[in-house]
Amino acid sequence: MSFTLLSSPLQGFTDYRFRNAQQKYFGGIDTFYSPYIRLNGKLVIKNSYHRDLLPENNDTLEVIPQVITNDAEEFLFVARYVKELGYKELNWNLGCPYPMVTKSGMGSGLISNTEKINHILDRAHTETDIIVSMKMRLGYESPQEILDVLPILDQYPIKNIAIHARLGKQLYKGGVDLEGFQNCIDATKHKLYYNGDITSVAQFQKMQQRFPSIDHWMIGRGLIADPFLPNMIKNNTFEYPKNKMEVFSQFHDTLYEGYCESLSGATHILLKMHHLWEYFSVLFSNPHKVHKNIKKAKSIKNYEATVKEIIAKEL
Repeated sequence: MSFTLLSSPLQGFTDYRFRNAQQKYFGGIDTFYSPYIRLNGKLVIKNSYHRDLLPENNDTLEVIPQVITNDAEEFLFVARYVKELGYKELNWNLGCPYPMVTKSGMGSGLISNTEKINHILDRAHTETDIIVSMKMRLGYESPQEILDVLPILDQYPIKNIAIHARLGKQLYKGGVDLEGFQNCIDATKHKLYYNGDITSVAQFQKMQQRFPSIDHWMIGRGLIADPFLPNMIKNNTFEYPKNKMEVFSQFHDTLYEGYCESLSGATHILLKMHHLWEYFSVLFSNPHKVHKNIKKAKSIKNYEATVKEIIAKEL
């Protein structure tokens, strides 16, 4: 069965610079979701969101914008904004697990509020012609939460629902709940996408066997940790290319140069790269040592020398 691979958005990581570099050097992702737009009560689009969605910054990619909100006016405002940029679809995030989001009744903290979800979807479908898709978790406290909301979602022509098979309160800890995901398949007429812990070709194949009806698969943290993964899945191979480290080095340098241009000051640049290396280090033979050495690099000069040394050891 043919299948589609999607990049699950990760705030602070999968911006347009990452998306473009991943596609250029590795490929394998059919559609990228942009990190969510959050308005915080003000109907104003931040410059960083605008840059991330500008068509000229995504001209070789298929990108779907995402919004996180619990307010119908905000949803409609963002829908109008992305349509002006030429986008036809808006993905609504009911999946984010972070406490600062869920305590505000957004992300996975909104799943239990069926009345508010119904109100926003009703207005979205009567006051705009934007195509609506959704990104969800199984709930915040309990997997019953999504089962309570699915009948409401079934009343609307939602394009698809991508489900991360965890609860919000888990964050990224503990295993995925595959039975909970199967319950969703059984409980809705909507097309479902699977998301959660696709970190290797073997894991992907295991999930494919477990859910034969699913043909859209979302990769989140696994894509940052291993940007080779989507292409390896597509080619059904467990083998990395022979020039693995050369390709990774070019990818890293492109990202690094991009962030040096767009971020102000060494502190911001180093912080960005240190966060990325929390994931990148997994690609190396001694991840813990690699990450430790990167964290020790407190200046641009030291960082550049450390990266060069780390990659040279693997060649």
